[in-house]
Amino acid sequence: MSFRNRTHDPRVQAAILLAPAMLIYAIFALYPMLNVVVLSFQKWNGLDPQRPFVGLANYQYIFTQDPVFWVAFRNTVIWTIMCVIFPPMVGLLLALSLNQKLFARNTFRAIFYLPVIIAPIAVATMWKWMYDPFFGLFTEILTSMGFQGWIQDWLGDKDIALYSVFVAYLWQSVGFSMVLFLAGLQNVSQTLVEAARIDGAGRWNIFRYVTLPALRTTLTIVLVLSVISSLKAFDIVYGLTGGGPAQSTQMLALWAFTQAMQIFDFGRGAAISVVLLFITIIVVIPYLRWTQKHEEAEQ
Repeated sequence: MSFRNRTHDPRVQAAILLAPAMLIYAIFALYPMLNVVVLSFQKWNGLDPQRPFVGLANYQYIFTQDPVFWVAFRNTVIWTIMCVIFPPMVGLLLALSLNQKLFARNTFRAIFYLPVIIAPIAVATMWKWMYDPFFGLFTEILTSMGFQGWIQDWLGDKDIALYSVFVAYLWQSVGFSMVLFLAGLQNVSQTLVEAARIDGAGRWNIFRYVTLPALRTTLTIVLVLSVISSLKAFDIVYGLTGGGPAQSTQMLALWAFTQAMQIFDFGRGAAISVVLLFITIIVVIPYLRWTQKHEEAEQ
């Protein structure tokens, strides 16, 4: 087969078109990822040209001696559970509401999506002011309503700081889930909806037996993205609390950054990052395989 004929092969054409993107991905994604894995078995302060091999010492330290790792792990689990429940649920409710024929619904869609495009550190700055127990927005509102007893040190109380940070995250992220669900709702067959109405089905039954099955693929995407986003939570936590008070909002991603960039122990920071990577793989891949098998069984 001549070179000219080979270039007409769809597989060759696909390889040629994908090669530049794959090369960039390999340089800027795969190589740094592999370098972090290698670094997790080394001792490095970021300056010394030597990176002595220490085996599993970094992992042994973070699992058995690091007093913050398991606190960050617990907070990350709590954060992930909340991220899997609340942003998709609120986003779905908003999508169902804004998919109706409402006045200025496109304006409302834009308003709810607007926080998504704001930088997380800017969101953190804004919410830090609103949470201020002396001059913040919430303090002013509660004072004007006569509920001074409800005023809290939202970010300074270790019992509620994590949940206060999550509220800010929810405000910013819910618009993304809403947009994905709105896109998925366009694939819902109106013929099936009308048939269900003719058969006497109410709104709940239409949602349960018609709308929700049509949104299964969208729901899978939203949940997977929510898990991935929650496990790498960093910006908004760093901007609001920096992991405090008393490590009550510390996350694995933030603790890996702290180990590497503030304590200058890049090996331990890399080890925490690798642990976070494995957690992501363990959570996401089984869910995707289960979803795929469930969809194949229904076809």
